[in-house]
Amino acid sequence: MTGMPNAVQVVDAGSPGPTLGRHTGFDALEQALIECAASESRTVGADEEEVLFVLSGAGELELAGERHALGPEVGAHLLAGERYRLHSDGIEPLRLVSVRIPDCDPTDRDPRTTVVSRLEDQDTEAATTDREFRIIADARRGLRAATHFVGYIPTVRAPEHFHTYDEVIYVLEGVGVFHAEGRDQALAPGSCIQLSARTVHCLENTGDDVMRIVAVFRPSGSPAAAYYPDGTPAYAGTPSARPAPAPRGVEHSPKEEVV
Repeated sequence: MTGMPNAVQVVDAGSPGPTLGRHTGFDALEQALIECAASESRTVGADEEEVLFVLSGAGELELAGERHALGPEVGAHLLAGERYRLHSDGIEPLRLVSVRIPDCDPTDRDPRTTVVSRLEDQDTEAATTDREFRIIADARRGLRAATHFVGYIPTVRAPEHFHTYDEVIYVLEGVGVFHAEGRDQALAPGSCIQLSARTVHCLENTGDDVMRIVAVFRPSGSPAAAYYPDGTPAYAGTPSARPAPAPRGVEHSPKEEVV
């Protein structure tokens, strides 16, 4: 049963299992923490896509008779209805972040350019306020319904902004504060965030070094597509958007672009 809609939720991923999704009032995406000590079979739903990101450990992903090497900071993309098996190398458990994208149209062909991708092989791209990102999978690479990326957040605080997509986030490294809906929620490695489209927010890095996150959002697009509360693009080349909903009695004022 779907919970009440919840635009923003921050939880800490402790033990393996679901972290964000319908049980937290979020239907757009389902995030979970997987721990595989030996070998484990999994099946993607008939109307879903799934992406994985390895946090620690090493092993293999077995799919359709082929084995793909897994290690820290390797991502994987699975199609609707696929059955696969995770194998740990036995030295330490494989720990992964899984995100399932529900309500995807099945396809009779394989649109992927690759099943697994190493983060270090992906190009670094620029976003607002000196932020950067690397895309692991998106529509250009066959992930039709979403974008899977790692973001790098410097200690410079970005102005409040919103996106036109729904998103789930997992904090890999660093500490900070998530500002949204009048609340300030502490973040640390293992913190998980769900964020509904058009919710004004700011993810602030309060540490001494770059914070890193791994995130998935839908529909697919660019992580740089952000807007100030009045709808002004926060990054050059992004089309304008209608203003975000404002709290009663509050008017949004235009912001200067930060690059």
